[in-house]
Amino acid sequence: MTDSPHIHLGSLLRTSADAHAEGELDHLSYEQGGQQQTLRFAEPAPYEVDVNALGGQEMYLQGHFEPTLVMDCARCLRDVEVPLELKLGTLLRYDPAVDAPYLEEADTGEEVLVFGDPDLDLSAYLAETTLLAAPLSVLHAPDCKGLCQVCGHDLNEGQCEHMAQVPVEEIDDELGTPEGSAHARQTPFAALRDLQLPED
Repeated sequence: MTDSPHIHLGSLLRTSADAHAEGELDHLSYEQGGQQQTLRFAEPAPYEVDVNALGGQEMYLQGHFEPTLVMDCARCLRDVEVPLELKLGTLLRYDPAVDAPYLEEADTGEEVLVFGDPDLDLSAYLAETTLLAAPLSVLHAPDCKGLCQVCGHDLNEGQCEHMAQVPVEEIDDELGTPEGSAHARQTPFAALRDLQLPED
């Protein structure tokens, strides 16, 4: 198990020899917007990459990554396991003036991973590839009932006291929730009920 995925490209830069790396990750840490982010995996995620010289300071990375990403259910926030099989492939460009690896778009429209340290950390690249392949949202079950908007109770485990105070048949679509109920007190418009407006 490795803390972060690295591939050593010193020999490739000196002699054009191919480079190879493989391992397993139980998470991925990367920086986004100046803040540290983490992708969680349900089980060790195997990766394998090969880098071949193309000439000059350019090379090509290819391989595969198979994480089982842990995401939050969009309704109740339970953990949901999302298995992914990712095929890796990107151009690399060595620039010793670069502090941290970053992706840029080449003239051909293809993305290029630019790096300055021959000991290349692939964390940000694998994280971006994973996020692009992952669904925008997931449900732990198709009939997930979500959370009570008042107290946060998981409604998949049964109704909470707030649901009991406002039976569905008492809610009028035109009039809204009955006054005096917990739901009525918690609505963002409840504070406007007693608002005194100046008369014209």
